[in-house]
Amino acid sequence: MKTFELKYGCNPHQKPAELRMVKGDLPFKVLNGHPGYINFMDALNSWQLVKELKVSLNMPAAASFKHVSPAGAAIGLPLTDELKKAYHVEDIELSPLASAYARARGADRMSSFGDWAALSDIVDKSTALVLKREVSDGVIAPGYTDEALEILKQKKGGKYNIIQIDPEYEPEEIEERIIFGVQLVQKRNNYIPSYEDLKNIVTENKELPEEAKRDMVLAMITLKYTQSNSVCYVKDGQVIGCGAGQQSRIHCTRLAGEKADIWYLKQHPKVLNLKFKPEVKRPDRDNAIDLFVRNDTTEEELDALNSLFKEVPERLTPEEKREWLKGLKNVTLGSDAFFPFRDNIDRAFRSGVKYIVQPGGSIREDLVIEACNQYGMVMCLTGIRLFHH
Repeated sequence: MKTFELKYGCNPHQKPAELRMVKGDLPFKVLNGHPGYINFMDALNSWQLVKELKVSLNMPAAASFKHVSPAGAAIGLPLTDELKKAYHVEDIELSPLASAYARARGADRMSSFGDWAALSDIVDKSTALVLKREVSDGVIAPGYTDEALEILKQKKGGKYNIIQIDPEYEPEEIEERIIFGVQLVQKRNNYIPSYEDLKNIVTENKELPEEAKRDMVLAMITLKYTQSNSVCYVKDGQVIGCGAGQQSRIHCTRLAGEKADIWYLKQHPKVLNLKFKPEVKRPDRDNAIDLFVRNDTTEEELDALNSLFKEVPERLTPEEKREWLKGLKNVTLGSDAFFPFRDNIDRAFRSGVKYIVQPGGSIREDLVIEACNQYGMVMCLTGIRLFHH
């Protein structure tokens, strides 16, 4: 098959819409549902991300995509009891692939609402059970067990989008794109970030543990498929904050840092012990928890949340939040292009960043390195920019 009729284009009024294969047959099968234009943009970008993570790190990988950028990405490391509770998966026996998706989804559960899921390995029952309970538009993977496929086909009244991709497929070297009737042509970005990119350590502190190297590779591959400008924070094998599509790099760093802070605050005992009424659905719980931990939530908003709980919760004070956030340490930060000013380093330090990977090339590089030295950080310059549009 060389073409596939899409449900519609970017918006429902943009019809007709279809996929066309330039050479050969389409490298996927739609096993269920009827994906649209943005669904496939998410599917094809997210598949590349998890495939490259598997190649570089040799572990199962998952991504949670929204509007052609990852809300989260992760590899299949075991979860702590606290993370299982925070990610609502404490009642499921998690396989490595299921752990990867729970981590990817758990990075920013509000942004992941209605996500597109990408999975590097054949989807098993455990992973399907995690997906089953979440609001999601679809999934792409190299295959599905019979049991997993039956579970997923029941989602969204039987309309859940399920795509099986050929894991051996490699696209043409040259890619084309048409914008406003004008064709743009370039060599495909087939560079896969790896440990080989981490040799140029430019800071005084050159102690780079294996876990930080792994997280740097995860950061770089995530950024490669994130709308630029982009910055992401990574800890323990998962993205914990991603700032995408901002015009200013400091805004990327602030946005991603705020998400990382919220991710960590959601593991505070007061948050994990919130007692919701049984009729409160999971997305409403996620929204309430976000308001509960944010610094800019008003007293009126907090009062309005009380109706969701079995008992009125004890609030987190600003002092408690600051004290808890001191425990967020050894975070890795990646940037898709150089830092033009040290303000990015100053903001990163506030969210526990110890390790930084970025291309380098700023005319103020000496000031950025000096800022890292002041904080005792380790910074690698890769020489590889990772813009994605």
